[in-house]
Amino acid sequence: MEIAVAKRPIKYAVVDAFTDRPLKGNPAAICLLEGEDKKDDEWLLGVAREFNAPITCYLTRVVYHESDSDDDYCDKSKYDKKYNPVFNIRWFTTVAEVDICGHATMAAAKFLFTSGLVKSNLIEFIGLSDILDGSKILSNGSIYSEDDNRCRRDPADFIIELDFPTTTLVECDPLEIPSVPQTLNGASVLNIKKTASFGDLIIEVSSGQNVIDLKPNYEELKGWKGGRGVVFTGKAPHGSGLDFISRLFSPNLGVNEDAVCGSAHCALAPYWSKKLGKSYFLAYMASPRGGVLDLHLDMENQRLKIRGKAFIVMEGALFA
Repeated sequence: MEIAVAKRPIKYAVVDAFTDRPLKGNPAAICLLEGEDKKDDEWLLGVAREFNAPITCYLTRVVYHESDSDDDYCDKSKYDKKYNPVFNIRWFTTVAEVDICGHATMAAAKFLFTSGLVKSNLIEFIGLSDILDGSKILSNGSIYSEDDNRCRRDPADFIIELDFPTTTLVECDPLEIPSVPQTLNGASVLNIKKTASFGDLIIEVSSGQNVIDLKPNYEELKGWKGGRGVVFTGKAPHGSGLDFISRLFSPNLGVNEDAVCGSAHCALAPYWSKKLGKSYFLAYMASPRGGVLDLHLDMENQRLKIRGKAFIVMEGALFA
């Protein structure tokens, strides 16, 4: 007779990012793995399928000692190991691991700050492609309100600021571009680029309203094989309080529409900076759930500050 061995529970949370209310913005599942939780990629992918969220994020705390060698995984000169907590971070859709994810990183920061697992106002995340910062900032200034499209004050809560690298846009071979007439729904295409790092296709259409009115045909959109997906973007209507509007479709990664994608703005912010001649933006992702991103572009250092709020929808324990 086989005796069942009790497994130590793994703490998890589901967090909606880029929103201040539940069931809006972009959801991510966050799992906190302890040092002894040695999980292979098959398990990580299986749990991601179980959550069935756009992204499941796995965190492992990094503990450094003064005797650490120079061969450690990351450049320790980029952070102060005495004060800033550091976590390895990995992101999975239901079908694959991805190199970077903004909304799940924001969700992870919200989870760690709120749970009391960290005491600092800055967390450093070691991802596959870069070291990413998540900061806790008190909402004692004006922030965007999704309720009434105006600014409001919310001193009792905090916002999260992510520090991400910008992404270079390059020309796209016309032969690579899929035909997406049903998706465009009559919209005119003004420009097409792709990201140098991840191969996302960036399509500017004639207006932000055209972006809202897209009718995604996911079979058409699967024709783009070069990266995570296809981003449509357009200038926001005058008087909206926004600068540009976008939508991202990633059917090849098992995410038909990414509700609010932070990392896509690492390319969109430099693109719109050249067109609008500014470095501060309010951007909106017009998925059915929707979400607002407060952006500050630092072109000199090729970094993008991404600000937003997040809401913890559920917490629990995983026994898999």
